[in-house]
Amino acid sequence: MHMTFIKQAAGAWLARGLIAMAALTLATGAAHAADKFDFSPAQQGRPRTSKDAEAVKAIPPGFKFVKEGVLTVGIAPFAPPISTYATDAKTVVGFDPDFALLIADALGLKLELQPIAWADWPLGLSSGKYDAVISNVGVTEQRKEKFDFSTYRLGLHGFYVKADSAIQSIKEPKDIAGLKLTTGAGTNQERILLEWNKRNVAAGLKPAELQYYDDDVSRTLAVVTKRVDANFNPNAPQAYEAAKNGQIRLVGTVNAGWPLKSDVAIATRKGSGLAPALTTAANDLIRSGVYAKALARWSLAEEALPKAETNPPGLPKFAP
Repeated sequence: MHMTFIKQAAGAWLARGLIAMAALTLATGAAHAADKFDFSPAQQGRPRTSKDAEAVKAIPPGFKFVKEGVLTVGIAPFAPPISTYATDAKTVVGFDPDFALLIADALGLKLELQPIAWADWPLGLSSGKYDAVISNVGVTEQRKEKFDFSTYRLGLHGFYVKADSAIQSIKEPKDIAGLKLTTGAGTNQERILLEWNKRNVAAGLKPAELQYYDDDVSRTLAVVTKRVDANFNPNAPQAYEAAKNGQIRLVGTVNAGWPLKSDVAIATRKGSGLAPALTTAANDLIRSGVYAKALARWSLAEEALPKAETNPPGLPKFAP
């Protein structure tokens, strides 16, 4: 069986024919988001916790924070619901800022967030500009050579379909046979779909047809207008989109490191000794239930980690 992949950008026809729909979708979504999600600088509904004696005890006696009494965290505000700017265009809000505050609470420290460009976090952390990075960083074996990690969220890709789609579940290779899917070109999620297609072809099943669009708005529109059956990309942005307008829904998740795993973690300087204390704090937050509340606040319950770990196996290098 010959495998056909259609590479297609959101072209002129999409811009002309669906621009009105795009505007309506965004406007409607913004209105719903304003009701469901709190983007105010005050963040009054943000979960808090008390000082965790066990976590504090795990901090190495000689460890010096960047600022005394403060947990300084590097964070890259890139998109809701993970991290973005509040309505004042300067306060960073989202799940990662909420989790950073909970960790600071558990350590008995104040929190100072330092907004950074995501590509700058390794150098900034290595040079001591901040104590930790909490910014959607996945654990990889290469990164573990220079940094320590304390996991706090599952790294997931999600399959999202139109709300009224007949598709109820996509969780394994056979589930995508014959479907039209959109994903990101040259990404880890594309690698997963290509491998699933190989397995399906080997099993005598029809391969999925992959379509490529330039941005998240175009991918969502492709699902809503039924040009594709599902969008397979990082879960968090799609969960946010689903929650704010109800036009798409989740039918399955796959770990970003499939067939292995790639969890999201707090990054700290290699050998600093801070990671065990952060892992202890994270596990106590999980046990107390406040962690689940923080995830639910940003519609990320699917990404709940059952247990935080220090330096677990990470995503290996994949051959091109």
